[in-house]
Amino acid sequence: MTDRDLVREEYVIFPYAKQHGGKIPREMESGIRDGALQMIIFDELVYQEARRRGFAISPARLSKAETDLRRQFGSPAEFRYFVTTEFQGSEPRLREKIKRSLMIEQLLKSEIESKAKISETQLRTFYNQNPKNFEYPEAFAIQTISIIPPAKASRSQLKQARQRAEDALKQARATKTAQEFGLLAEKTSDDDYRVMLGDHKWVPREKMPPQMLEPALKMQDGQLSDLIQVDGNFVIFRMNRHVTAGKVKFEEIKDRLRMELQKKKADELRAELGKKLRKNAKIETL
Repeated sequence: MTDRDLVREEYVIFPYAKQHGGKIPREMESGIRDGALQMIIFDELVYQEARRRGFAISPARLSKAETDLRRQFGSPAEFRYFVTTEFQGSEPRLREKIKRSLMIEQLLKSEIESKAKISETQLRTFYNQNPKNFEYPEAFAIQTISIIPPAKASRSQLKQARQRAEDALKQARATKTAQEFGLLAEKTSDDDYRVMLGDHKWVPREKMPPQMLEPALKMQDGQLSDLIQVDGNFVIFRMNRHVTAGKVKFEEIKDRLRMELQKKKADELRAELGKKLRKNAKIETL
């Protein structure tokens, strides 16, 4: 394997390098290079194992893969340029590379993909045995407008801040949607959430200030609070949604759970395969 292969694999790991003249940030270079090298070694070991087992690629499958590759290019000229720069103009070399990739894919499908599949029964067993993984706390989806007086504000400054807050409350009551409230927050709020249209996303009950929690528990989705003082600041908040503590239903989570468990299993199988293939391999890095 060559330096060119290594660089190509580095770009797979860090594709943004192509946007920066092919350069990888110095602080990331060592880690990315090592990761790319390990991937190249793994692929080569898998390829050699596929050859040892006598894996074969049919002419029809090879032809289809080559046709699919050609379609990725905008024109025949672009494809020829690719063959020239990557394979010294040799299409037989290109076909050998495609064949190698298909053999690697076939072995990985046999040793990892097929073995990593999770059945419905396994999913439900995991769900039932790990109930805390699927529980969620009581929480509030809110947006805020905060008017913050200066530190050590004078009586006059406090009066001005309150007036601003009362004006903001009047405008907020005229809004009809979360988007309208958010645009007002962006324009009038002093807190850092204004750049996100005042959106705090989900706030767990235990993190809600007591002054806000009390009215929040009585509000309906879409309602506005009155003017509230929190740590000396004047706050208005919109209740977008209030959810009580509960547990995600199996049917709602099973697709995502399947993907997560299959990925975890595939990673474990991949590590096991790599360890097994390295056991009797001779690897030299020059």
